[in-house]
Amino acid sequence: MSPVLLFILLLIVSFAVLFYFLKPSAMEKAVARQLADIEDRPNSASDRSSILKEDAFRSNALAEQLFGNMPWSAALTRLIKQSGKDWPATTVFLLSVAAAAGVGWMAFLVTSNLVISSAIGAGVCASPYVALYVLRAIRRRRFETLLPEAVDLMARGLRAGHSIASVLEMVGNEIADPVGEEFRAFSKEQALGLPIREAMMNLVERMPVDDLRFLATAILLQKESGGNLAQILDKTTAVIRERARLRGQLQIYTAQGRITGWILCAAPFLMFGLISVINHNYEKPLFTTPLGLKMVYGGLGLMVLGVLAIRKIIDVKV
Repeated sequence: MSPVLLFILLLIVSFAVLFYFLKPSAMEKAVARQLADIEDRPNSASDRSSILKEDAFRSNALAEQLFGNMPWSAALTRLIKQSGKDWPATTVFLLSVAAAAGVGWMAFLVTSNLVISSAIGAGVCASPYVALYVLRAIRRRRFETLLPEAVDLMARGLRAGHSIASVLEMVGNEIADPVGEEFRAFSKEQALGLPIREAMMNLVERMPVDDLRFLATAILLQKESGGNLAQILDKTTAVIRERARLRGQLQIYTAQGRITGWILCAAPFLMFGLISVINHNYEKPLFTTPLGLKMVYGGLGLMVLGVLAIRKIIDVKV
């Protein structure tokens, strides 16, 4: 690889990283726009700032015009919301594509194999999305753990004479995140005039877990048809706790299968790394001969099939 090309590549990557981390945040941009409006048009009544809520997951205007209407944009924005982050969707997409192109090109210069370098680039491109899925799963588990406590607090508040809106706000202030964070957002939407049904649907969209759907159904049914909501919440809590107990038992029963899957997936790569450290040329025929490449592709394909089979076996719905 030419030193000039390497220098140009490192320079582009460095400036891209600096531009990403030093660019002003969404709040700073909003404050600057408000200050500019106040300074430039102090007496103008025809052109006023919008009071509508801005989407915190948007990037700059040019990126939104180019990628905002893509089919993946809404799904990626929803994934970012559910993972509890405020990253702009277009920025995540552009950085993942740029990283995939750079790493794939470097891998091609090292291996001289288009298939392997493409696979490495695809893995790098998918890594931000995999991280978001992992963060979303961790956040959901934390939410499911804290939700029974929140429902108990709501039932006690209703028995004490509080209204539904006040007990939901109480949950946002008293329960730890992510339950408190989501219910605070729910209370803010209601305070701004959004109907309880739409605010509850937004809450379920941000945290699509079955236990929360049960809670939302109970609250909306009581809102429309009446009844003793405290008693309904007690039964809902019992159902949620029983589901949590069953999930815990399933985690115990499927622990051996999950550990087996992790070991079988990690062992080939660990052995490959150890043998490469001991003797770098020992595994070189795998990537330089047609038979070796077929063995690599076949092994990776069988590994993917094994992972899917193990996941199908241990994935038990509660």
